[in-house]
Amino acid sequence: MSTALLTRMLGRVDYEPTLQAMQTFTEARTQDSPDELWVCEHPPVFTQGLAGQAGHVLFNPPGPTHIPVVATNRGGQVTYHGPGQVVAYPLLDLRRRGYFVKEYVHRLEEAVIRTLAHLGVTGHRLAGAPGIYVRLDDPFAHAALSTPADPRDPFKGLGKISALGIKVSRHCTYHGVSFNVAMDLSPFDRINPCGYAGLRTVDLASLGVAIGWDEAAVLLAAKLETWLAP
Repeated sequence: MSTALLTRMLGRVDYEPTLQAMQTFTEARTQDSPDELWVCEHPPVFTQGLAGQAGHVLFNPPGPTHIPVVATNRGGQVTYHGPGQVVAYPLLDLRRRGYFVKEYVHRLEEAVIRTLAHLGVTGHRLAGAPGIYVRLDDPFAHAALSTPADPRDPFKGLGKISALGIKVSRHCTYHGVSFNVAMDLSPFDRINPCGYAGLRTVDLASLGVAIGWDEAAVLLAAKLETWLAP
C-alpha cells in the first residue's frame, strides 16, 4: 500500500462543491486508494463546525455584502474563508500513515509553523485553542509564549493566522487547515473566530510579509508533504 501523497492545486473553487467532493472521495476510498492533498482558495464564505453556535455570527446583513453561512461536519466552530487565504485539505488514511488524530493535528500545526519560519515569522501553539498564533507586537521574535497564559485573556497580544478544522471518518481525514496570506480581514469582525469573542485575526500582509498566494500555497503544500509523511 503506497503512502505517497498526491498534491492537487485547485485554484479558486466554491466551498460547497469542494466539501461534497471531499466527502465523496472519502466515502469511496479503499485501503488501496492514494492519499491526496487539495490546496485551494475559496470565495467569501463562513463555515460552521459541529460545535458551531449561530450566535457566533455577530452580524451578516442581507444585500451585496452578505456572506453565505455553510454548516459542515468538521470539528470546531465558525471561521471565514476568502480570497487571499490558502486552504489545504489533506485526504489521508491515518492508519496507513501510522499516527493517530492527536499527532495528526500536531503535524498540521507544525507544517504551518515551519511555513511561517521560512518567512521569518514565529508561529505559536496555544493550549486548548487549535491553530497557530503570532505575537502582534513582534511576530519575528523567537521567545516562547509565557506559560500559563493569562487565564483572563489567553489571546492577549496574539493574532491568529491559521485555523484548523478536521473530520475523521473510518480513520480517513478531510477538511483541514487555512493559512491567511493577503486577504480582506474585515469579515472576521462579523464573527467570533473559532468561537472566541474578540480574537484578532491577522495575515502575512498585515505582518509586513509580502508573498503571493501561489508562492505561499506551494510553500505550505511542501511543508505539509514533509510533516504528514509516515
